[in-house]
Amino acid sequence: MVITENLHVESIVPLPTPAAVKAALPLSERLEDQITESRQVIEEILDRKDPRKLVIVGPCAAYDPEATLEYARRLKTLAEQVKDTLFIVMRVYFEKPRTTTGWKGLINDPRLDDSFHVEEGLFVARRLLMAVAEIGLPIATEALDPIVPQYIGDLISWTAIGARTVESQTHREMASGLSSPVGFKNGTDGNVLIAVHGIVSAEQPHRFLGINQHGQCAVVQTRGNKYGHIVLRGSKMPNYDETNVAATAALMERHGVAPNIIVDCSHGNSNKDHNRQAAVFKDVLSQIQRGNSPIVGWMLESNLHEGRQDLGSGELRYGVSITDACISWEATAEILREADSQLTACVR
Repeated sequence: MVITENLHVESIVPLPTPAAVKAALPLSERLEDQITESRQVIEEILDRKDPRKLVIVGPCAAYDPEATLEYARRLKTLAEQVKDTLFIVMRVYFEKPRTTTGWKGLINDPRLDDSFHVEEGLFVARRLLMAVAEIGLPIATEALDPIVPQYIGDLISWTAIGARTVESQTHREMASGLSSPVGFKNGTDGNVLIAVHGIVSAEQPHRFLGINQHGQCAVVQTRGNKYGHIVLRGSKMPNYDETNVAATAALMERHGVAPNIIVDCSHGNSNKDHNRQAAVFKDVLSQIQRGNSPIVGWMLESNLHEGRQDLGSGELRYGVSITDACISWEATAEILREADSQLTACVR
């Protein structure tokens, strides 16, 4: 008998179903209410019913649960201090899209050694998300694998569709069914139109192949997600300046979507220099202060300590990124307290 399928597949290992993982790590009613409320706040910010600005902030990737929780406890304290002007959502990113190869994130490789214990990673990720939620923070993540949201989507308050996947039909369909607001990043080449198309597509109902909570292959029918928005992350050139922001807002309006924009202070907007994130943040803050800006918030890549380190280069330094370089906790707190002070002054 000639075999004609799975010729390049070494193994297929069954995973526990989403229902089984959730049964082992169930959400309390209190956390369900907290997550629902945080999603509603983000929606009200996007609807301009809540005058506060949204800040998506935290490590580029969560790789050490202990350090992630230390960061979360510090961020919760700061979030309470600035809550009148800023709504803080913590980045807890588990999936890293790679241009070629590299560490794929805590779910795929929780031991950071290319052993790919994905079942372990799903439990580690859900346990960590629950701990962050228990601290009292809303959570942001990037949706990459279309199956993963079935395992952790009930804990997420804000979702990103990344620059490498924003043009993907699969991700637009997935976004149409996500329970949280979704930010679409401009493409790696700087193309904003594909992100606008992503919003338009995700607003519509879709039918696509997926799995249900019991792990069965299924046809997923969505209602459409009305809370898509743009995340400007730059490219070879930054695109957070007033001219680019205005052009993006006009493009969104021409396509019939609300001109809501978040500026990613990292990536192309900082020319991949983490030290420039503060300058980007302050420029955007000044745009907001000058008038009726379409900017609804910022994204910052921040960790306990600044910079980055290479995975596999020896013993890892605690609280230092193993992916993109991040600003330090001290710099983060200074940026957000200053923003709170200036936005408070604007209201008076």
